Amino acid sequence: MIVSSFVKLPLDADGFLRRECPSCEREFKWHHGPTDDAPSDFVYPDLFRCPLCGFAADGDSWWTPAQLDHVQQAAARAVHDELGDIFRQAFKPSRSSSLQVKVSSGQRPNDPDDLVEPDDMVMIAPPCHPWEPVKVPHDAAAPFYCLLCGSPYTV
Repeated sequence: MIVSSFVKLPLDADGFLRRECPSCEREFKWHHGPTDDAPSDFVYPDLFRCPLCGFAADGDSWWTPAQLDHVQQAAARAVHDELGDIFRQAFKPSRSSSLQVKVSSGQRPNDPDDLVEPDDMVMIAPPCHPWEPVKVPHDAAAPFYCLLCGSPYTV
């Protein structure tokens, strides 16, 4: 599971994270972090390729709509809590002041529902970078494209 201070994104049983291509909008999965077989000196590229259509984009371009919604909901709750703390501190009652301000935090956003990552795809690996497998839908058809270099391949 990918965890930050306020967001949890699930991985499947093999450590893969669901992604969506910003071009073809199809979903696939890539491994979260280097695999055990990855060369220790390999330098990962700035752009990654969609294994289904070959489109190239930077690493922050592949979020699914469900992941973006989840992050947005978690951020709204965190911002609400932080702003509430700031206003309560700023308008803390003082003995020397006759002015009193009541800070109402409004309705706190709910925690987002946890995302669930099913084990619903088949793992394939490109011959050029076999240590960087991806998972594609069972009905996906070749050619596939290497996540790292974009070379087409079949399985």
